This record gives sequence, structure tokens and C-alpha cells, in this order.
Amino acid sequence: MKIEYAILVKNKTRLEVLIEKFNTKDQARFYIEHAGGNFTEYEKEHEQFHHCFREVQLQLSRLIKNKIIDREFLPSYIFAENNLIVVVGQDGLVANVAKYSKGLPIIAVNPDAQRYDGILLPCNSKNFMQAVASVLQDNYESKIMRFAEVRLNDGQSLLAVNDLFIGISSHVSARYKIRLGSREEMHSSSGIIVATKTGSTGWLSSIFNMASGLLKAKDVHYPVFREDDLFFVVREPYKSRSTQTGICGGRLKKGEKIFVESMMPSKGLIFSDGIEQDFLQFNSGAIAEIGLSEQTAQLVTGPSRRKNKN
Repeated sequence: MKIEYAILVKNKTRLEVLIEKFNTKDQARFYIEHAGGNFTEYEKEHEQFHHCFREVQLQLSRLIKNKIIDREFLPSYIFAENNLIVVVGQDGLVANVAKYSKGLPIIAVNPDAQRYDGILLPCNSKNFMQAVASVLQDNYESKIMRFAEVRLNDGQSLLAVNDLFIGISSHVSARYKIRLGSREEMHSSSGIIVATKTGSTGWLSSIFNMASGLLKAKDVHYPVFREDDLFFVVREPYKSRSTQTGICGGRLKKGEKIFVESMMPSKGLIFSDGIEQDFLQFNSGAIAEIGLSEQTAQLVTGPSRRKNKN
């Protein structure tokens, strides 16, 4: 399929969110500075992002027609087969876009290397056009991103590029029954994290960092991921007469699943990639089946080393 349109995806800057909340930039400044914050940092971040975004759009417009979509409209936007997706923003935005990309090539641009880690942002405003040209010529290399997937017994489902959280939307303990293979337990915990290889350096890593810090001299060995692996961890499991702590974490190989049955009458939820607005309700009677999805996303890394087939 010939690429005919580029879809530019961005998110609002922190400054833009503040202005929406307080109506004007001056009022946003007053709020931040009155609280002891550095408003100049918000301004610099905003200016750097839009400088990069304008540069990306200008270069892109010279080669292909394009349109802009804000992150908030992604769940309702339908990408076409002749689309190329160009993301300008943080790693989390790339993860969010990937879930709706339908396997289309994604070119991810880091607009601010001083502030963003860029684990999922292989391009910048100076070199991204090489990746664009290689996609248009159908002669590119890409990294395949695997999703974690949760399916509920009512037919609803949710994908995650980085991780899934299964728990409750408050600080009280989540109550659920968990099944792994032939083992089954009742749990009271702060929830479950299920991470992909792509998300292994995110939320999951913070749990291992915490465990390693608690044990101090004794190292907690971080799991080595393969492409088809998921890894799950139960956060702060509590042992009591009615709850167990035997199933606290482990690797899920391709084809393996965990099953979680909610015991929460209200406020139970499952969300993906740290976005609480992207969630499924998970209350009493709901059963979640969690494993590796068959769907994938492709993150363009640059021109292919193979000979152009055109």
C-alpha cells in the first residue's frame, strides 16, 4: 500500500495544560511561583517542544501531505492503511499511539533530548526525514513492539505497550483471586503490574529498585526479557488468615496467561501504560485473562540495509 498521508501526533505541553486550567498564562505563572515553583522551566520546555514541532512539520510538508492529531483524540481516530504516523513527544506518547496504530509504521521524534529519555524515540528533528523517506520507499528497518493484553469475561479488552495495572482506584487494598497454571490464591495487595519487554525499564524497574534498596547489600536480580516475555509483579502483598503471598511475580512466556478475578464491589480497574483514563472497570464478577497479544506495532529505526526493492 502506497503511503499518501502522514499523521502528526503530539500532546499538550505542561504549560498548555496549566493555561487551560487557570485561563491565562499570567494566572498560571502566579499559581506556580506562589507555590515556590520555577515557571521559567515550564516556558523553556514549551518553547523547545514547539520549536521542534514546527521544524518537523515544515520538513514533512515538503514531501508529503499531513495533518495534526492531539493525543486526547487518539481513541476515536481511525488510521488508514495509507497513513504514516509521526509522533513528536515523550516515550509515553509513543506507547499510547502504538495501541491504535494497527501495525502502521511509526516514526518517533524526540523534541527535547535534555529532558526526555527517548527509549522509544530513535529520531530527532535533524534526521527523522531519512526515516520518512525510507518508509515512503518501503525500504526501512523497524523494531517490533509486542503488547500485553487483558481480556475480560464480558468481551472487553485492553492493550499495553509498557505495562498493565490491575487494582483499585484508591489507597485501600485491592482484593482479588489470582490463578497461575494450577496454583490459585486470594490476594490483598496494592495491585498487579504486568510489563512487556518495552516497558521493562519503566514502572517494573522501580519495583525492583525498591526491593534492591530494602535488601541493601543483597542484589535483587532484574529479569532478563525475551521479545515474547511478559513479567508480572504483585505490589505489596499482604498475608493474613484469608489471603496468601505465594504468587508474587513471575515470567509469562508466549501462550502462558494469568487469570485474575475481582473481589472488589466498586472502584476496581485495569489501566494501561500509566494512563488512568484508558481503563476497564474491574469490579466483583469480572475475570481478567492476561497474556501476550497477537497484535504488534512497528517503530521505524531508519533506512533498511537491504537493497531497495523498488
